[in-house]
Amino acid sequence: MGLSDGEWQSVLNIWKKVEADVPGHGQEVLIRLFKNHPETLEKFDKFKHLKSEDEMRASEDVKKHGNTVLSALGGILKKKGHHEAEIKPLAQSHATKHKVPVKYLEFISEAIIDVLKNKHHGDFGPDAQGAMSKALEMFRNDIAAKYKELGFQG
Repeated sequence: MGLSDGEWQSVLNIWKKVEADVPGHGQEVLIRLFKNHPETLEKFDKFKHLKSEDEMRASEDVKKHGNTVLSALGGILKKKGHHEAEIKPLAQSHATKHKVPVKYLEFISEAIIDVLKNKHHGDFGPDAQGAMSKALEMFRNDIAAKYKELGFQG
């Protein structure tokens, strides 16, 4: 399930817009994730106490972690599927330390698509959405395969 050159170009074009404000996009993605799937908050000791969207927006920790997440994802996307070196340590930490189920990666993928649609609707039409969905699915499948190698049934 690889992406065509055109699909990768579409993914990277929209990612350039994300890179103009990685912390802001990351914060929005995490807030969307926590609002749509409150159970995911339990994986974050630093901000699982935050209950309202206003509290989340005011939290520097949410913004910092959003920046970390999207910076790592950007590095992976730029590898155009050749991301073994980037995926391995990420899978290791998310399986053994954080115990993040693959389902949560689906949830954050949905949040990423939603935020991009909302923030960049004019540049993120159906084709770009489809390409990004495929890229995120590839990422999740590769993480899931690493989880399996590590014996994590996430």
